[in-house]
Amino acid sequence: MTTMTVEETIRDLMDLMPYGLYIVGSRKGDDVDGMLADWVMQLSFRPRLVAVALENDSRTLENVRASGVFSVNLLSQDADSMALAEKFAQPYYDAKIRGRGANGDPVHHKLERIAYTLSGFGCPVLEAAMAWLDCKVSQLVPVGDHTLVVGEVHDGKRVRDGEALTSTYTGWNYSG
Repeated sequence: MTTMTVEETIRDLMDLMPYGLYIVGSRKGDDVDGMLADWVMQLSFRPRLVAVALENDSRTLENVRASGVFSVNLLSQDADSMALAEKFAQPYYDAKIRGRGANGDPVHHKLERIAYTLSGFGCPVLEAAMAWLDCKVSQLVPVGDHTLVVGEVHDGKRVRDGEALTSTYTGWNYSG
């Protein structure tokens, strides 16, 4: 039997925490992007607020800081949503993953060949999403190696019924 360090034990325990999986859409000028996010939650009824935790060096946070808006696309528990989530799981900047970038494009345009429209705030709303929210940033809070982006929900729509895609359904985890 191997003995785990405290850090390994904590990571193992945090892997047990279930998360929803969402595509967060953002824009900077006319350039739009999307990323897979799992640290998303409702914060308040009045006003309707949601929070998204974004890595400090992420393209999405860069876009959100520039535009002050973002969308949240809710995915469903089905094969199409799983494939979509897999496409959006890689970072925009190839250099964020050690060993990548030597032979390919240094950035990943994840919305290529993905059907989407633009929300009222100009952020991507995926046609395959089960539902979506359109948010305006009300607060940015530094929290460790992430920034908590608090957004007031201004619009949204349920496009179809289904169960929300979660890390429990996919078997994925994200504990750093």
